[in-house]
This record gives sequence, structure tokens and C-alpha cells, in this order.
Amino acid sequence: MKRIPMMLQLGIILFCVMAVPAIILTLYSGTQILHYSEKAIAESSLAGLDANRRLNENALNNLAQDTVRLTASRVFDRIRQFETYKELQGNYSHVSQALIVLRELVNLNHRVNGVHSSYFYLDDADYVISTDKGITTLDRYESIGWIDEALAGRRGISGVWFPRRLASGETVISYVLPLNRLSTTTRGTIVINLRESQIGTYLRSTEPGEQGFLLLDADGTILSHNDKSLLLTDGSKQPYIREILESPAGEGYSFYELGGERLLYTWSRSELFGWWNVNVYSMDALMTKTKKLQHNIIWLTAAVIFSGSVLTVFLATWLSKPVRKLVRNLRTSGSRGVSHKNELTFLDAVFKRMQEEEEQLYKLLRKREQDARSLTVHRLLRGDEIQSAETLFPEAFYRVAVLSIDRYRNYVDTTNPETRSYHRYLIVTHSETLFPPGIFAKCVYQGEGGFAVVINFGQAEADRGDEGIQGALETLSRYAEETLHHTVTVGVSNRAESCSELQDRAAEAMELIKQRRVGGGGGVSFWREEDEPGKPYLYPADSERRILNYLEAGDQERLLEELTGIRREIQSAPYISYDNLMFIYHQLVGVTIKQLRENQINPTRIFAGRGNIYSAIASMDTLDELDTYMREFYRDILQYLARRPESEMGHGERIIRYLDAHYCEEIVFEDMAKEIGISYSYMRKIVYEMTGTSLIDYINLRRIEKAKGLLLETGMTVKQIAAEVGYVNVQSFNRFFRKYEGMPPSSYKAYKLRSSG
Repeated sequence: MKRIPMMLQLGIILFCVMAVPAIILTLYSGTQILHYSEKAIAESSLAGLDANRRLNENALNNLAQDTVRLTASRVFDRIRQFETYKELQGNYSHVSQALIVLRELVNLNHRVNGVHSSYFYLDDADYVISTDKGITTLDRYESIGWIDEALAGRRGISGVWFPRRLASGETVISYVLPLNRLSTTTRGTIVINLRESQIGTYLRSTEPGEQGFLLLDADGTILSHNDKSLLLTDGSKQPYIREILESPAGEGYSFYELGGERLLYTWSRSELFGWWNVNVYSMDALMTKTKKLQHNIIWLTAAVIFSGSVLTVFLATWLSKPVRKLVRNLRTSGSRGVSHKNELTFLDAVFKRMQEEEEQLYKLLRKREQDARSLTVHRLLRGDEIQSAETLFPEAFYRVAVLSIDRYRNYVDTTNPETRSYHRYLIVTHSETLFPPGIFAKCVYQGEGGFAVVINFGQAEADRGDEGIQGALETLSRYAEETLHHTVTVGVSNRAESCSELQDRAAEAMELIKQRRVGGGGGVSFWREEDEPGKPYLYPADSERRILNYLEAGDQERLLEELTGIRREIQSAPYISYDNLMFIYHQLVGVTIKQLRENQINPTRIFAGRGNIYSAIASMDTLDELDTYMREFYRDILQYLARRPESEMGHGERIIRYLDAHYCEEIVFEDMAKEIGISYSYMRKIVYEMTGTSLIDYINLRRIEKAKGLLLETGMTVKQIAAEVGYVNVQSFNRFFRKYEGMPPSSYKAYKLRSSG
């Protein structure tokens, strides 16, 4: 092929391109014609009908099995003794039992699509529990007299499916299941009403040409039909249906003529229910596509072959003309070492050579760009020594400015990644054009909404002061706010005289950014000598004690006044670091939670919706946000303490005192609950809410704490200590000790003695 002229090659290629589609189309037409033959269509339709029938059977069978499992759960035993609606409504406990039954019926409805409603009727009762009308009397619910008719032909203990029309006019197929005497002594009946339209969705075919579908019971009554006016009528009166019902075959298909139209009837009988599934298709509609496809393929094949012959000559000449001209010009300017080959081979060799040269040039430019800009700046800010830094920053003095987006999380929530990337590009590019002559600036993005600008200037600019730098940064701040639609804070470090100091200067700028928690966001701040670290920590210890006292007394007004005092003290301080600010509020949260636990109050119940409190405090930008958050924090505690039932607090204190007094003994929890006057389950709930642990864990923790003291303070053996703290054998003692302390008692004692020695 290398010696064949390019024009001839193109001619051969184009002809093959035209011929291959013609062959494919011919093969495709034969396959499609076979696929849409009458026999293939009938068998395919029958398979689809059979699949729809099994889908419908599975759905009904699953609903029946779920209903049977519900009866076996004995949930209906809860209302067995309530035979009248008045008796049921006479006590909240009775109503709550009925609501449990109602909830189980609602859950049953949700397990299968298309359930209209369900209800349970207790034998001889004057009420029903239903999902559509709730708990109501019989005279306010639809008549249930049809149930006896539905169960008349019932065999065994399984339920029956019974088609009927509701008072609203909607047709349903009801599953009626009396409670089984083998699983419960409660007498009653569950009724599940499945919409006929849902069954229709299972039976409806998606194949073209469908004329309709029918679902008939063993007697020929129409249970589901696309024509809703025929529901619950005699299906044998429909054309050819009687022949199908009398057919000995459980499934099959037949072709019939009706009104001059050829129809395909497919049917399949359910062995599980005895129902007949029938679909009707128009063969004329099904075969239309096949006939049309045959004609189209014939004409398309002829057109492709004819047009291909004409286009081959034209395209080969037209496409090769500019290429041949380009080859002549290249050969005139120099063959680049390629000769005695056709045009395509020559161009391939030339372009490969050009591609290699371009890749080498691109790698060189990329390496130069990375070394000269972002890579160098990032490495300098990390404290790396860069030999070529002087070429990028030729002057003697440096400052580092950090631009940070205020409320960065809100900014991220309101912009997509592509927009944020574009914003970063604009700020980085624009920042380097704002500084006056004699000042060099390079900007890089550092992540989390922060930009670092390394500013390089000479002695002349240093003597003039910071007016030029400040003006440029204020302009950059305004530009960033307009671009981002968010305020930004700019922190500017002290002056540096060497690239090696840039890492420390970047830390100074970041410290100024953190100060926005006190002074608020926005603006440009320069590092001052009084901002140097080493200032004493500020902590309002007196306010902490008063807050805990006010919390204990429930005095919200004075507690909030104390928070206001803390805020004023912070704002009036000449300097307060970010770490100091976080320490103040973290310490307040910590001592508050400690006091709650000491008072047997589980903080989890109060702050369940807040997430991690410490992370929330650290993510806030301003002192206003911190103050607002702490006020809500204490309001939640006071509201919870105000809502806390007195009876529950009394029971809790009695339970804890009893456990603390008798934890070394064998406690029978049921007897203990009776002695206190509450149920065992309620007692477990109170202990968990007060301590955050279970009853068993609380007792074992007390025993292990006692045992740790005996191990270190007495000469008792492990067996004696186990008996002393209430364990019947050493194995149980060792197991619980290892669970809570991570090591056996002997190792714990040796470790403590070795540490103290």
C-alpha cells in the first residue's frame, strides 16, 4: 500500500465504506423479517404474557404471605379483650394498643404497590381498625357482610381472593384471611383491598399492537380489563373467550378474524389461583413494521450502492487534491528524509516528526512555567530553599498577604466547582496587575478559600511606607468581593528581608485572618508588633462559676448577661489570639457538659441535633456567631431542664442511690423496679438517659472501680476481691475487668505499682 497512489487508495476505501453498509443492511433485513414472523411474534407475546402472569402471582402471593406473617406475630392479641368501641376508647393504653395494630396494617400496605386499604375486624366487635378511616365503629364503615360470601368456598386455613366494588365505586380484589386458631386464640378477620388498576399494570403488555387484556377467575368473571365498564361481568360473552375457557391447554395462542381484522389471542392459566390471563393483539399492526421494513431496506440498499459509486470517484478526487498540493510544497521545502513513498506515508512521517518536536517544546514550556511561578511560590511558603527565587523576586524586601473568603462554607454551598475554579483564576490573574511599578507580586491558591500573595519590593518602596501595597490590596479586596459576591478578609505580614522568612510571614498573615473572629470579617489588616505571640491567656474563671450557678438555678436572664460580659471582656482585650478564643468557649462547653453528667443528665438527649459542638465552634468566623451559638447552647439546656418531669428525676435519683448502695450484691432488677414503683423497662430507660450506659454496664463499672481501689490499697487476692465486689467467680471478674480496663487485674496492679515506683 505504500507504493499505491493516494487517490487510488481513497477510491478503494470509500467504495468499501459504501459497500459494507449495504451488506449489513441486507443481513439486518433478513434477521428482522424472521424476527417479526407470525410464529415468532405469537411465541414472544405468549412469553410476555406468562411473565406478566408470574409477576402478578408473585405480587399477590407476597401480599398474602405478609398478611399470614402478620397474623403469626400475635399483634392482634393486644385488642382481643376489647369487644366494644367504647371500651377501646375508654383508656389511652387501650387506644395505644389499637394504634400498634393500625401501624402494622399501614406497614403491610406499604410492602406491595397498589393497596387501596386494609382493615381488621375482631369477631363480635362493633368496630374495625382500618388504614383508610382509622379506628371506627361498624356503622360508620362500609358493610362487611360480603365476608361470609367470600369465605363460603374456602378450603383449609389460607385466605381467599374476592373481587368486589367499594362504596366509592372503585373495583378491588380483596384478600380475606381469618386468624388461624393454630397461631392465636384471637378471632377476627384481616381484609386487604388491592386496586384492580394495580393488577392491570402487571398484566398490561408493552408490545405494539395490543388491543386489550383480561383477567378472569375460574368462573369466567372479569377481574381486570382495560375497559373498566366490563369489570365483574361475565367474560365468556366476549368474543372467543368461551373457546379459551373451554380449552384443555393451560396456555397457548390462536389467530382469529374479527371485523375484518386479524387478531392474536394469547392466554395462560394460573395454577396458583385458577385465573385466566388473556392478551389480544392486532396482527396487522404487528406485521406493519415488518412489511414497511422490507420495502425500506430494498430501496435503501439500492440507493446506497448507486450513490456510493458516484461519490467514490468524486470524493477520491476532491479529498486528495489539497493533500497532494501540501505534499508537493513540503517536498519542495525539504523531504525531511522521506522519499519514494506515496503522499499519505510521506505526511504521516512528517507529522510524527512535528508532533515529537511539539511535545518536547510543550514539556519545556510547562517546566519553565511551573518553576517560575506557582511551584516556586508554594515551595517558598513551605520554607524550602529555592536557588532560583531571585529571578522571580529580584528585590530585597518581602511581605505575605493572605486573602481569605469569609463564611467559606456558605460560599461553597452557593457555587458549583466550575464557578469556583473560574473565580480562583480571575483573582490570581488580577492580583498580579494591581501593584504599582517597582512592586512584584505573585499569587497562588492555597485551598479552603485562601489565596497567598508574595509581595516583593525594594528600598525605595520600603522608605515610602505601605501606602502602595495597602491601596493595591484594598482594590484587590473590593474586586474579590464583586467577583465572589462574598466579603473577604486580607491579612498582611510584617516585613521580611529574606525568602527563608516567608513561611513565618505567612503564619503571621494567617494569624491576622483568624482575628476576624473578634473584629469581624472584611478589610485589610497589617501585622503589628503587639500582635506577637507570647501574650498571657485570658480566661473568665469567675464568669464560669457564675454561669454554672445560674444554670443550676435555672436563671436564664442572668446567665445570658454573663455571656454578654464575657464577650465584652474579649472585645476590650488589647490582643487575644485565636487559640485563646477557642480555649474560652471550648472550656465553657466542657465544664457545662461535665456538670450535666455529674447531675446524672445525659447531654446526648439535649444536643442530639447539633452534631459535634467543638467542630461547630471552630468553623465560625466571627465573635457574633460564637456568642449567638453559645446563647442557643445554654437555652437548649435550660429548656430541657424545665421540661424534665419531676417524677422521672425522683425515680432516677432513687435508682442511682439504690445501685450505689447495693452494686456489690446480687440485684434482681424486676424486684428492684417493683420496690421503686415502676416497670423494669422504664427503669432501664431512666438509667440509660441519666448515665449513658445500661443497667448491667453501670453496675459492672462501679464494681470494677471498687476493685481497682482494693487491688492497689489492700493485700487481698484477686479471688477475694472478686467476691468482695459481687462476682460469683474469678472468671467473670477477669472478663469484665479486661472489658473496661483493657487488661487483666494482675497486669493492672503491676502497671500501677511500676508507674508509682
